[in-house]
Parts: sequence; C-alpha cells; structure tokens
Amino acid sequence: MSARALARFALLCVGGALAAVLAGAGQWLILLLGLAGLALAGAGLWWALAHRGLARFFGALLAIGAPIGVLVLYAVSGLWVVAVAAVAAWTTAVACARSALRRLRSPHGMRHRTARPFRRAVFIMNPRSGGGKVGQFGLVERAEALGARVILLDLDTAPDPAALAREAVSEGADLLGAAGGDGTQALVASVAAEHGLPFVVVAAGTRNHFAMDLGLDRDDPSKSLDALTDGVELRVDLGEVGGLPFVNTASFGTYAQIVQSPEYRDAKAATALEQLPDLLTGDAAAPLTARTDDEVVEAPQAVLVSNNPYARADPLGVGRRPRLDAGSLGVIAVRVESAARAAELALLGERASGITSLTSRRVVIESDDELIPVAVDGEALTLPSPVVCRVRPAALRVRVPRHRPGAPYIAPSVDWRRVVRLAFDRTPDPREKEPGAQR
Repeated sequence: MSARALARFALLCVGGALAAVLAGAGQWLILLLGLAGLALAGAGLWWALAHRGLARFFGALLAIGAPIGVLVLYAVSGLWVVAVAAVAAWTTAVACARSALRRLRSPHGMRHRTARPFRRAVFIMNPRSGGGKVGQFGLVERAEALGARVILLDLDTAPDPAALAREAVSEGADLLGAAGGDGTQALVASVAAEHGLPFVVVAAGTRNHFAMDLGLDRDDPSKSLDALTDGVELRVDLGEVGGLPFVNTASFGTYAQIVQSPEYRDAKAATALEQLPDLLTGDAAAPLTARTDDEVVEAPQAVLVSNNPYARADPLGVGRRPRLDAGSLGVIAVRVESAARAAELALLGERASGITSLTSRRVVIESDDELIPVAVDGEALTLPSPVVCRVRPAALRVRVPRHRPGAPYIAPSVDWRRVVRLAFDRTPDPREKEPGAQR
C-alpha cells in the first residue's frame, strides 16, 4: 500500500474513532470519565513519587485504582463496546499514519565503506560487565583466534581503560575495541578518535544502547567480532561533556542526583523512591539552566543531552536514535512540578508543556552550585559549573560486521498535519525529513 493510501486510511480510521464516540454521545459524561481516569492516574503517580508516607500510599492507590475504576464503569454502563471500538480505530489510525510517514524516509542508513585490513588489533574487555558476558560468550578466545590482543580489566585495581588504550596505541595498535558497558565504550572510543583509528564495539554490557543504535547483535556479542574479518566502517559522531567523551547520553538533574548515591547500584528502586520527593518538590539542589544554540530552558528538573537526537522525546533515554552521524545533540528537558502537570503528561505524552525537545550543536548547563551532578553514559560524576556539551561530527571510525541485524526504524511521533498533507496533496514535500536525518 502506498504512503498516500495509508495516510487516507489513517484519516478514515480517525473518523471511525470519532463516530464511535458520537455513538455513545448520550452518555458523554461517562466517556469523559475515561480521560479523567487517565489524568487521575498521572496525578496519582506524581503523588506516589513526590511524597512519602500516606500521600505516597494514596497516590499509588489512585494511580492503580483510577484506570480500574474506569474499566468497571464502562462495563457496567454498557459502553465498553463503544470504548473498544474507539480505541481500536484510533490505534489503527496511528499505526497507519506512522507507516505512511515511514515510507517517506530516506531508504539509506548511515554511510559506510569497506574496512581496511588491520595489523595489530587490541581489545579492552571488562570481565564483569553485563553479568560476565565476556566469559559466557568466550570473547577473549574468539578475539585472540582472530589475531587480536586482549587486555582484561582488573577491576580490583580501578583501571583506566583510556590509559590502557593509549598505551596500546603507543605500542603500535592500529585498531581498538572494547567489550563492556557504554561507559567503557566511550573511554576507549575517545582514544580511537583521538588517533584516527577504527573502533570495534562488542555489546558485552547490560543495556548496550550504543551497540543497539549501530545495529549490532546484542543477544550474541561474539558476532560483533565478525567486524575483524568482514567489516565495514561507519563515521559516527562523538559527544563531549565537560571535555569527557560520551557515546549515548549525559543526564543532569533528578536522575543524575539519584545515581550519585552509593546505594543506587544495589537498590535502584528504593534509592530513587527515597530521594525523589526532595528532588521533585524540595530544594535538594540549585535550579539548572540549559542553554542551546537557539533557546534557553529555565529550571528544568531533568535534562537529557544525547549524542544525536532520539526519534521521540523520551526523557529516560530508552528509545532509539535514527542516526549517529547527524552532527547534532538531542536535548530533552523535563519539568513536572505538580499533580496537574503530571496529569497533562499522562494525557499528552511528549507533547505536554512540561517536555521540551530540541537539537543543538552545543549545550551549556548552568547552576548556582559550584559542582553539577552528571550521569555520563550511566556513570555518576560531578563537573564544575557551567558544563559545556558539544558534538564532534564524524569523529569516530566504527567498524561493524557487514552482516548484522540492524537497528529497526523507530517512527517519530505522528504529525497529523503531515498526514493530512500527504493524503490530499499531489506530491509530499521532499524537504521533510525524520528527526536526526542529515540535511
């Protein structure tokens, strides 16, 4: 089905959703209660996170009970058929709209070229990363069988992966690789970029966001080593925060404050619940200011700066980036200071007024405090204020296997104006591109 046909079918489904709602117009109050239930769930979640004691208990109760109450009300009133029909039509409309917009994207991914043979490859591996994936998948043996030298990090001596990588380069290494989490990847990658050497990512961490956006196999990290025998080279960007490298994100504000706690690694949920009330409603830290190339965001509770923008404004940074070579930073700032704002966020998602999504080549984070907590690729740091984030376009040569799973395309949020234009205009605007695409 063509993009135009999908766009028209999406609009037809929107009409179907409206028709289903109008069919129950005689009980319009009950229909509105559905939206009210969603808003109450968002408000309840806010109270559960931003308060302690009874307020937290009743907030959690509201967050769980409101949606259940709405479902019971729909069932008792006989409107469940109308509700199901409306939701089904709307879900189909969104799916078709995204599919239509997906077909407008450029069919080409990041540019690549055939990789040159290496003479001395050196891999730095963290044996404990990802629950011990280095040992589980025999990464040391596999790399050595392919002619690479492996340096295993001795975590009892607090090793510096960047220093080990520089030493390897001084001894003649012409290719560097890292098997570990994204923090280790960033440190070794920065040395590779500094010396213009190719870099191999082995997805041996826990979440492996960088590997995911490169399209690598995260289920079997040993397949990343196929890049040594049949690889292609990508030119990707590298982020910097306060002069330190990052491949994924640098987080400021609430999350960065929480990960500073020594208890966080062993009790993430409990630590977050203990600290969130002070961070969300109190004066646990001085307000932040985020300055981009074009805008200033005052007093956000959290700021996520990413090495290239995410497809959607996800403040948790758990989405995907369509490209890693667009030459820009993604910026997502969040401010949800009340239950009403939380309810709005529950209803509108990333379009809520508390979410600001930007792109910029340079971001400056300021605070009245001398030191600003930062989570750099998940690692807790403190940096002197102001903290400057910037992107180094095409700074890193990444060697990946020629045959790899690839990162699935993630459609951006539906822009209904584009859908309408596509459905009724004779030709779509060729200048329209997805977030993160090169111009």
